[in-house]
Amino acid sequence: MTELRRRMDDAMLVRGLADRTRESYLWAVTGLARFYHRSPDQISDGEVEAYLVHLIRDRQQAWSTCNVVVNGLRFFYHTTLKRDRTTFSIPSPRQSGKLPMVLSREEVQRLLTHATNQQYRTMLTTSYAAGLRLSEVLHLQVAHIDSARMAIRVAQGKGGQDRDTVLSARLLEALRAYWTVARPREWLFPARSQGPARPMNRSSLQKAYGTAKRRAGLTKPGGIHTLRHCFATHLLEAGVDLHTIQRLMGHRQLTTTARYLQLTRHTQIGPDSPLDLLDRLDGPRT
Repeated sequence: MTELRRRMDDAMLVRGLADRTRESYLWAVTGLARFYHRSPDQISDGEVEAYLVHLIRDRQQAWSTCNVVVNGLRFFYHTTLKRDRTTFSIPSPRQSGKLPMVLSREEVQRLLTHATNQQYRTMLTTSYAAGLRLSEVLHLQVAHIDSARMAIRVAQGKGGQDRDTVLSARLLEALRAYWTVARPREWLFPARSQGPARPMNRSSLQKAYGTAKRRAGLTKPGGIHTLRHCFATHLLEAGVDLHTIQRLMGHRQLTTTARYLQLTRHTQIGPDSPLDLLDRLDGPRT
């Protein structure tokens, strides 16, 4: 690790940034340095802005990815190097208005059924049943499963926040069946490797999701985060209120959770269209 990289990582550590955020910010600065083949502290303000244009226009990176890069570079130049914030401008990418794709409940069931083994099936089931992010599933510990309160503790989730989410009876049954076979000690889903136990790596679970999706014959786009979208959408369709879903998912802003209203089929009001309400009118039709 270079001295500059160590300084940035130490600055993030003392400010309590989550491990995943630290990795992403370091990745963002590394990408800039590789693009110009120079140390990032020798790159000019104009070159930083040109790099962001390159990511958006030439590499066509998703806006969410560009947003991570923007935040990482802001931290590096403004916090690590202590540059004046007015010496250059890094425009914040606009937020895409594209809605996430969700699976139906029947499609989720098919996906889980086609997981390649019990561990992957249990992990995918946990992601959907509790609305967990990929990193949150990977970092679950045995002690985080609270069967007495029917809750799952999510330790140091996004933004370094702890929260509790729901532990359904069906998920608890699946977790107990998995534990009987795997007997995990600290990490609930440890990596399959020799040496000290550690969480499974991200790519393994991402590949497991993709494999199950193909085996189930599902063609909708989206990765494992789709299961978290399905969690929120299906709860809304079942009549659970937004504030409860916001708390379970760990959203800071209710507006983030409210996006899922656009994905729901409005099962509570009955008809699929207001046209169906015309059938309830009395009297002759014209």
